[in-house]
Amino acid sequence: MFENQITIEDRSHLEKYLNGYDYQTSGLSFSSLYMWRNINGFSWQMAGDYLLLSGISHLEMEDGTIEPFLFPPLTKTGVYEEEGLRRAIYEAKRIFEEKGYELTLRLLPDHMIDIIEAACPGELKFAADRPNYDYVYRRQDLVDLKGRDYHGKKNHLNYFHKNYQFEYVQLTSAMAEDAMRFIEEFNARKEIPEFEMQLLKMEEEAMADVFRNLERVGYLAGAILIDDKIEALSVGGYLNKNTVTVHVEKANINFRGLYQAINNEFCKNVPSHIEYINREEDMGIPNLRKAKLSYKPVKLVEKYIAQFK
Repeated sequence: MFENQITIEDRSHLEKYLNGYDYQTSGLSFSSLYMWRNINGFSWQMAGDYLLLSGISHLEMEDGTIEPFLFPPLTKTGVYEEEGLRRAIYEAKRIFEEKGYELTLRLLPDHMIDIIEAACPGELKFAADRPNYDYVYRRQDLVDLKGRDYHGKKNHLNYFHKNYQFEYVQLTSAMAEDAMRFIEEFNARKEIPEFEMQLLKMEEEAMADVFRNLERVGYLAGAILIDDKIEALSVGGYLNKNTVTVHVEKANINFRGLYQAINNEFCKNVPSHIEYINREEDMGIPNLRKAKLSYKPVKLVEKYIAQFK
């Protein structure tokens, strides 16, 4: 859609804008954009003082339609100036329409609605995008698993600790082949529709690249080894000064309690100043929503879709 693809070489430039305002949304971090850049067709260009970032929504792709969208324009100064933001939005609108698409803003955090509305007063309609709400947890809650709410999780974790010898290690690019072997074995156990399998294969390609570049992109990653073999892993990245996002978490379900263990160990091992863990959205999948709610988020980051009336 836009002039530039996401590359590692762009990291320092893009992070000036990604970190220039407290967006709070999981998708607006370099670690996330880099990981999913090919699957979601992310691209960017400048419009005045603002960075325009576009992608493709996969939630509607099953029927064969591909709908590009615009993230909220990004600032590096921490403030939004109404006229400049308006010009940036209208520049994006022009580019979208030239390519035959209506402009849709997605993944717009609720605390930015007033900013967009001030730049384009009365011109846009806003709709809640519940499948894309982020789940945010206190890191210490996920470490301690205290109280009745976490009783079931604690039981599974205790069972794992009691029955398996394991080692939690930092995942590095030197372990890329072992990590990919785990991912391929994990995916081979799945029986899913063809559309989902295509996405899974794209995800495999993305993960192979991520594992080779863990340090260069700045990922936080860990793995659980059982008998010297990776049986669970987690990959995340910094979202802001006090929050880490978990992008990928997978575990071999043949080991009871291993999902609880990889979550617990990852949270124990992120830097101590991190207060919150963002575990991203549920994509409208009922079982995933139930699982994310069961860990008792302290808040949901509400996101909206905005379209011209």
